[in-house]
Amino acid sequence: MKTTLSQFNEIESTESFHLQNHKLLKVELNQVTIQAKLGSMVAYQGDVSFEHAGSGGVGKFMKKAITGEGQSLMKMSGTGEVFLADDAQDIHLIYLEDDKITVNGPNLLAFDSGITWDIERVQGASSMMGGGLFNTALKGTGWVAILSDGPPVLLDVASAPTFADAQAAITWSSGVSTSMKTDFKMKNLIGKGSGEALQMAFSGQGWVLVQPSEGRVTPTSGGSNSPLGGILGGN
Repeated sequence: MKTTLSQFNEIESTESFHLQNHKLLKVELNQVTIQAKLGSMVAYQGDVSFEHAGSGGVGKFMKKAITGEGQSLMKMSGTGEVFLADDAQDIHLIYLEDDKITVNGPNLLAFDSGITWDIERVQGASSMMGGGLFNTALKGTGWVAILSDGPPVLLDVASAPTFADAQAAITWSSGVSTSMKTDFKMKNLIGKGSGEALQMAFSGQGWVLVQPSEGRVTPTSGGSNSPLGGILGGN
């Protein structure tokens, strides 16, 4: 049989996290436990077990309940290969070495066993504000996989005053400080129908990654028709 399917053969790598292509992440498990966005597993080979990651403790549970930030996560462990994706969004890999990044929750796909997470509020944002004004902080050593709705742009914060829509700014490095800026002269011109010119301001040394979108609409429920729906399906 002749086919052109060989172009889709698995890509081998010595790294535990590597891209099969720009929309599909391959994770090599070797008796470690990683965490990934609930419902992001599309295939796996080997002896792999899955379980709901829970809320990460009472403190994180309360933060998630109050802010709406933070993904529903699943734990994967065992030996084998797991393939992860989310609605065919672009995937980007960041390796942290005892460092920290901040991620907009819906843009977090997966992270290594050496990474811990917490929910932080953007400086200058009221605790009553939602939608991108609380974000997920990840720190430690290991891989983090980030999603973007289309090809993003990497902006050097130190080179010029930098501002972005709160939903479009998907991740930024540890040397970057954030605040909120409101310019009513730009009302209805910034963002997508937000009704207010509320922007995130970035300063310091480092970078911010901005996607060409305000993100995908997240379903309120999903996976209920699947036999694995509650374990590997939607939230």
